[in-house]
Amino acid sequence: MKTFTFDKLPENTEELRAMPEAALTDPFATAALTAAVLCHYEASPDETCEMLDFLKGPRPLSPFEKQFLRDRLVGKAYVPRSYFAGTSPENNYEPSRPYTITVEENPYSYQNEGYATLWIKSSGADTPRQVQLRRAKGDVWYLWENFLLPDIRVPASEDPWA
Repeated sequence: MKTFTFDKLPENTEELRAMPEAALTDPFATAALTAAVLCHYEASPDETCEMLDFLKGPRPLSPFEKQFLRDRLVGKAYVPRSYFAGTSPENNYEPSRPYTITVEENPYSYQNEGYATLWIKSSGADTPRQVQLRRAKGDVWYLWENFLLPDIRVPASEDPWA
């Protein structure tokens, strides 16, 4: 388990590259950055896709993946925020600052050579969600696939039953 703290979430690839975690030599850091980058989608889908392309390295987002992001994040900016400390449905998934996120491994994290599957807990879901990473030359860990975008409990402000 590793916890990462960010004073600010990246808003473009230049800011992302300037972060120490962006060396991508730690699969936990790449997973944490994935959640951080997804938080920018509502402000700029294009910049978010550019940042995800950086995290994905030699395998950029496909048109299908870009459409998937649009389908899962438009009107649901709270989903990626739910992975940060201090969030809950009651506070509309507003993270505390500085931004803190914890990434975990388990006995099955390294079953396939060259890959890592790590988990991040969402405050709006009952089970942690996966981020799969792939190691490339130079021990760089790129984002291979993220499973961070399934629906979660809606924020209290959007829940007619709350």
